[in-house]
Amino acid sequence: MTVWTAMPALMYHSVSAVEGPMRDLAVPPGLLAEQLDALTEAGYRLVGLSEALDLLDAGSTDKLLAVTFDDGYRDFLTAGVPALRKAGAGATLYASVGHLGSQARWLGRWAPAFGPMLTWDELAEVAAAGVEIGNHGMIHHPLDVLPSDQLRREVVRSHEELEQRLQLKVRSFAYPHGYHSRRVRGVVASTGHDNATEVGRRMHTPAEKRFAVPRFQPTPGHSGGDLVALVGAAETGLVSRLKQVAQPGWRLVRRIARAGGWNLT
Repeated sequence: MTVWTAMPALMYHSVSAVEGPMRDLAVPPGLLAEQLDALTEAGYRLVGLSEALDLLDAGSTDKLLAVTFDDGYRDFLTAGVPALRKAGAGATLYASVGHLGSQARWLGRWAPAFGPMLTWDELAEVAAAGVEIGNHGMIHHPLDVLPSDQLRREVVRSHEELEQRLQLKVRSFAYPHGYHSRRVRGVVASTGHDNATEVGRRMHTPAEKRFAVPRFQPTPGHSGGDLVALVGAAETGLVSRLKQVAQPGWRLVRRIARAGGWNLT
């Protein structure tokens, strides 16, 4: 019997094809299907993050991999859900609550690139399809730089709206832009969430705290085989090389947000 000592998690965003500086935040539908199929064929059990953590806590011997999607673009419903269903995979979708039914305004002039966000009715369809709904905050602020009162409002209000409007328990949180601090983690933990995720680019181990689960980011440059190699060799030099080669769009988004490149309120 094999007991797995580390678990990979993946961080997707849009299920589409995008050019320009945001390219790495979009994986086309066909490639997403290829990646999910390759991981399944490699023996991974693909589930949402809360389910993965629960299975680890229960001593599961399955080769678990958590699949997550940030932001809540409409293409997740039209292209992501069918790909997950075909692969027999579960997932967690983190909704940017204040942007539902609109666009990803935190991306500034690049906001139209990924198309519209899900509406509340469409988000309910996603939940009905068996996808875990997680919280990605209200207005996609970088939370670690907010005053304490505003930080709490962002986390509490988004959590309450998700639970009340969808009538389900929201357990998982994804830090907008991937950054957090002890103060941020404390607020997230105190407002009804029991796990949270960052970027990290390394494996999660069961001994680690549940409020900073690291994730790898698949890009349109990863074939299915590339992604299997990445998650299977996370403790080798491959991850360090990836950091040097890939410059994902969220780094640019974070820099502009902190510089006040657009209105975050």
